[in-house]
Amino acid sequence: MDDLYFEDFAPGRSFRTPGATLSEAQILDFAFAYDPQPFHLDKVAAGNWGYDGLIASGLQTLCISFRLFLQSRIINACSLGSPGMDELRWLKPVRPGDTIHTLATVEKQRQSRSKPDRGLVHMRYQVFNQDGEPVMSWIAVQILRKRSSL
Repeated sequence: MDDLYFEDFAPGRSFRTPGATLSEAQILDFAFAYDPQPFHLDKVAAGNWGYDGLIASGLQTLCISFRLFLQSRIINACSLGSPGMDELRWLKPVRPGDTIHTLATVEKQRQSRSKPDRGLVHMRYQVFNQDGEPVMSWIAVQILRKRSSL
């Protein structure tokens, strides 16, 4: 893919990433380090919490799905960061062996009022498992460099 810049992110444009499969070991490693809740660490405890088995941390799902987006080189040439995200939702548990992918769709685009070399793009991120079921969604505001500013 050629490098993309602010001008390339018209509302309605979508980007689909390749998938990544989460192993039980990856789920446990992340949970021990960053989200040590019982349903992320122990199959029996997860069953007692009503999850019918080990589930990945939603934070891990967020990190992996955004990593997939970055590895697709969609905003690598133009990203100037993000002031935040909205409407983060975990819709369905991600389990060992699940393969997730990200679909990012441009919702809004506007030029910066104070900095003419950039613009703001609102992207709706949706994460799906191998069965096409949505497992997570959020909206992020990306600050993107304009091609014309190079």
